[in-house]
Amino acid sequence: MNTLLIILAFVCLAVSVVAVFTPVPPAVPVAWAGLLLARLSGFADVSNPLLLWSAVIGVALMILDYVFPLLTTRRFGGSKYGIWGCTIGLLLSIIGLPFGPAGLVGVFFWPFVGAFVGEYINQHEPRPALRAAVGSFLGMMAGIVAKVIYCLVLLAIVIVKLF
Repeated sequence: MNTLLIILAFVCLAVSVVAVFTPVPPAVPVAWAGLLLARLSGFADVSNPLLLWSAVIGVALMILDYVFPLLTTRRFGGSKYGIWGCTIGLLLSIIGLPFGPAGLVGVFFWPFVGAFVGEYINQHEPRPALRAAVGSFLGMMAGIVAKVIYCLVLLAIVIVKLF
């Protein structure tokens, strides 16, 4: 049974690294589940405080994953229209998730388009609208980088604790 748990832990951790680039399954909870399975296996010496802190960081990261695009849209000169457009784009990307590769493209595409359209409605100028849209895209990329780091760190922790 313990061997099965450790195998499942590594499967979860490997899936989480790939899932960072897809919206489903959510990478952070899958990575944390891998850490929990490693703990339950008895092979890896994962402490309760490590489980707790990794969960807290994971929840914060999942929240920031939706906040990053909004913050960077604002930082790149976006107004409340651009931020609302980015938010609507994020929601549209979630609706498009069941559509396979098209849904994956939508995760990057719709927040960008939403920020652009929102800013264009506000300013009627394409240059500032494009700047705000680039900000939303960079925010999405920042979220992806943060999730990759989180998943790889949990994978490294399990490997170190296992050996």
